[in-house]
Amino acid sequence: MNPCLSPAYTRSTAAHPHPSMFVIIGYVVAFGCIFGVYVVHGGNIAVILKALPFETITILGGALGAFVVNNQPKVLKATMAAIPMALKGSKYTKARYLELMAMLYDILQKARKEGLMAIEKDVEAPHESEIFKKYPTVGSDHHVIEFTTDYLRMMVSGNLNSHEIEALMDSEIDTHHQEAHAPVAALARLAGALPAFGIIAAVLGVVNTMGSVGQPPSVLGGMIGSALVGTFLGILLAYGVVEPLGGLVEQKTEDASKELLCIKSTLLASMQGYNPATAIEFGRKVLFSGDRPSFTELETYVKGKK
Repeated sequence: MNPCLSPAYTRSTAAHPHPSMFVIIGYVVAFGCIFGVYVVHGGNIAVILKALPFETITILGGALGAFVVNNQPKVLKATMAAIPMALKGSKYTKARYLELMAMLYDILQKARKEGLMAIEKDVEAPHESEIFKKYPTVGSDHHVIEFTTDYLRMMVSGNLNSHEIEALMDSEIDTHHQEAHAPVAALARLAGALPAFGIIAAVLGVVNTMGSVGQPPSVLGGMIGSALVGTFLGILLAYGVVEPLGGLVEQKTEDASKELLCIKSTLLASMQGYNPATAIEFGRKVLFSGDRPSFTELETYVKGKK
């Protein structure tokens, strides 16, 4: 246990269940209520189960084919990576933010005491920097280190003022935001297409039924019921499975953007003349309230790292 974190905070984080459990619970509740009420009201579940394999192949096959056509390979790859990441616990926790702000404090304090040129080696070779090595979680994150060192390098060069650097930061964060939201948009389009493919499956079932009009009513009734399963399944997959998953991915991307905004606010505050302790307070304030360390927690953590 990190001695700089309060026992209450450690107990609360240890008691939290894995986020994937909430996803499983949500799906179980949704499917349990939908199918459970259907069975309780006297519905014949065998009709759905009999039609399910064929309707699933038609709907998912068509939707996935359209999904591949509709997205560039880089978006397909990003989406495949984003889905399992969404099911994992968020890495953007209070402990991570404490480490990030302590790292920024150390590098800015060194620059303040010894001059900006003193951090040139840290910026040019962050993997060899003793400061970055002190913080293994954020120090090993390529995106965090690259973003931080790029703008520290500009600060060291002294060729740009704070307004110009802020504009560059905004452009980079906006680009990161667009890239991170590509899987979200892809999943939203997939969710929008699934009901349409459900209708296609239902229409094909009706066409099949119309070609068998000579069959007994009991047989025709079963065929019509199977056809309607397609519409039901398309809507269920869209609004019960894919769209909620897309929403979860979107929330995870917002967490990633907040980390970059924290770095941006801290570095800009330092460029405007604020001391490191005040600068990291600027960064702390942009974080979501649920993940934001308190002033006391941050102060205690920073002192513990000295």
